[in-house]
Amino acid sequence: MKQLTIMDKGFLLAESREVPMHVGGVALYTVPEGVDTAEFLHGMADNLRDATEFLPPFGDRLKTGRLGLAGPTYWEPDPSLDLDYHIRHSALPQPGRYRELFTLVSRLHATLLDRNRPLWEMHLIEGLPNRQFAAYTKTHHAAVDGARSVHIARSMLSADPDHRLPDSPLSLDSWKRYRAGLKRGGAGAPSDGQLRNVVEALKASYDSGAQLYGVARRITRAWTGDDNLLLPFLKVPTSSLNTSVDGARRFVAQSWPFDRIKTVAKAFDGTFNDAVLAMCGGALRTYLQNHAELPEESLKAMVPVSVRAEGDVDSSNAVAAINADLGTNIQDPSRRFAAIRESTLAGKSLYADLSPGEAQLFSLLLQTPGMLLMPLGLISRLPPFNTVISNVPGIRETMYWNGARLDGSYPASIVMDGVAMNITLSTYDQNVDFGIIACRRSMPQVQRIIDYMEDALAELEDAAGLAKPAQKTKAKPKRKAKSTEAKPKSSPRSRPKMASRPDSNTKAKAKAKVKVKSKAKTKSKAKPKAKPKAKSKAKPKPKPKAASKTAVRKQTKTR
Repeated sequence: MKQLTIMDKGFLLAESREVPMHVGGVALYTVPEGVDTAEFLHGMADNLRDATEFLPPFGDRLKTGRLGLAGPTYWEPDPSLDLDYHIRHSALPQPGRYRELFTLVSRLHATLLDRNRPLWEMHLIEGLPNRQFAAYTKTHHAAVDGARSVHIARSMLSADPDHRLPDSPLSLDSWKRYRAGLKRGGAGAPSDGQLRNVVEALKASYDSGAQLYGVARRITRAWTGDDNLLLPFLKVPTSSLNTSVDGARRFVAQSWPFDRIKTVAKAFDGTFNDAVLAMCGGALRTYLQNHAELPEESLKAMVPVSVRAEGDVDSSNAVAAINADLGTNIQDPSRRFAAIRESTLAGKSLYADLSPGEAQLFSLLLQTPGMLLMPLGLISRLPPFNTVISNVPGIRETMYWNGARLDGSYPASIVMDGVAMNITLSTYDQNVDFGIIACRRSMPQVQRIIDYMEDALAELEDAAGLAKPAQKTKAKPKRKAKSTEAKPKSSPRSRPKMASRPDSNTKAKAKAKVKVKSKAKTKSKAKPKAKPKAKSKAKPKPKPKAASKTAVRKQTKTR
């Protein structure tokens, strides 16, 4: 048995019906040519169930004593593991668009995991057009963090489209082979440096002799306003993002080219993560402006920081956090980026001299007030931050799962009282895949964040004097995508850029002009069959019919 850490147990203690504490995501795959989709998925499900000894946490359940979670809590093997319960095969209702997929994922992500069983589920979902299927997974945050999730996903995948797993990717034997490959420096395996999120500038190794006095002094200076370091609860405004949440969720997703965001970051002498925060800050500024609730103080984002020790792939949670200024009170995109960069540098410097254990301890201490306010129902009145923006760097090459090509991987994280929206992103191949989860009641128009992020990125490109991608001709409603299915090895591949369809009752509120940027035009107007059809939003008119169309955009790239 393995005992849970204080941080692991904290996710269990904070959980309620309205606030499930699991993380997950949606992965899109294309079935190999010449294979029946339904039969292929049945075979994948059978392969997943084909294991006798499982990798933790897939075969372990919680064990508590008489004191429950107040006492020692352990992971123990489940003697009656029911894999048919955990691995499920579902189908979307017709016509099987991304709207139906996101509706299903929103509902699945809103339900609690059964604590009498191992705390995970996997859903294989068919019914998408063009030979695509989706795999939705969710695992309790007490069992995994973002970095470990990447490692688990990586162990299931291969860069070889002809590779087939000899046994279940959930088995302990499969995990041992993956770890052996990491020790040998296997090709394509993500390094621990790649898995560090936000803190690219942190030391690769930490000084065990941390100067706690210096850190405490910096925290005091931050509270007194003499430092650029932002702490939880410090000058945090309130908005619709900081209300009490119910149990219903809304999930949307979108992809952007990695190089496009990286180029913006380089132009402003910042990091990739600074550019991501600038995109999100600009989007939230527009969203709140359009709802007439933009606060005078800038919104603050909690940004998780990996403090995983080098070579550690087995720890459940090894994460701290910094607070970042999103510059939502600054109109000029250049000045907004500078404010974000300044705040992230201050946050990184706080952890630079700390060991991983000390960083976790400090992060836990900073979050303790929020954990005390949450059960009292006061967290929405005194939010520690406005939103969560988490970057989990992933795999930078095209991958396959038993021959099925991975087209995109879109994370789905946690919302809670006082923090009604969570933005998580993961890099894959040449793209950055964003997954946004929000309380359905607090943010019924969360799908518009996707469009506003594109606008914010375009504004940054304008401010930096960068050449924009060529504007695509707007898709006509009656035009159907042509069947030009691409081959994995030799043909260009398109990646999905997608967002959910707005609710019909929000059309009247869509007054703001929405710009849709895309990559350079291809010579042919034919759309790959295996990818979603790109649509861009129409300019609003007195009768805004186009506002309710599905906002699905696609980025085309040549491998």
